[in-house]
Amino acid sequence: MLAVYKRELNSYFNSMIGYIFIAILVCLVGFYFMVINMYNGYPNFSYVLLSTLFIFLVTIPILTMKSMADDKRAKTDQLLLTSPVSLTGLVMGKYLSMVTVFAVPTLIFCLCPLIIKINGTSALLSDYSSIFAFFLMGCAYIAIGMFISSLTESQAIAAVGTFAALLVLYLWDTIVGYLPNAVSGILSGFSFVGVFNNFAQYQVFDIGGLVLYLSVAFVFIFLTVQTLQKRRWS
Repeated sequence: MLAVYKRELNSYFNSMIGYIFIAILVCLVGFYFMVINMYNGYPNFSYVLLSTLFIFLVTIPILTMKSMADDKRAKTDQLLLTSPVSLTGLVMGKYLSMVTVFAVPTLIFCLCPLIIKINGTSALLSDYSSIFAFFLMGCAYIAIGMFISSLTESQAIAAVGTFAALLVLYLWDTIVGYLPNAVSGILSGFSFVGVFNNFAQYQVFDIGGLVLYLSVAFVFIFLTVQTLQKRRWS
């Protein structure tokens, strides 16, 4: 797994994908940080993250589109599938490399609440809880994107498919609102944005929401392993 992790991590920084992903996140969040916190004087960095959740729709497909699809297109997946590395180790190596890339801008965001603190009133506990939830949400999205990438050999299709899936999750509350009350009452508990809203706006540490993020990540990692397992025996 470690060899796969290092190989994949190097590939993101030997190409422009890793740098583009980090640059888009840092620039957009930095812009909102300057407008909301520095210019308008709001003390909560969590409001910035809440306002920029839509950026996942663009950045996650960029990060995950090549994770599995590129190997399938280049036919190098057969080498990986017949290597001594377990399929779980292979998938986890790829997944953790993407999580590491995502961790870079997340760590940069950790500086923002300290800057607010230096300049006046801050809500450090709420802000860092929101950053943690933001990170776990991104990890769940990465798992979804990796699974979709494993279904195709086209990076473009993988990117569009991931965008569509994340758009549904982003608009989940609106979509569920059109369903019958009995159904919407159940499905509303799976709202990714609603969970983050608990952290950012209501300053509630939603343990159930974090379990949702982790569970979704686990399920889609498992599904990716099963997809590769099916390909190995086909």
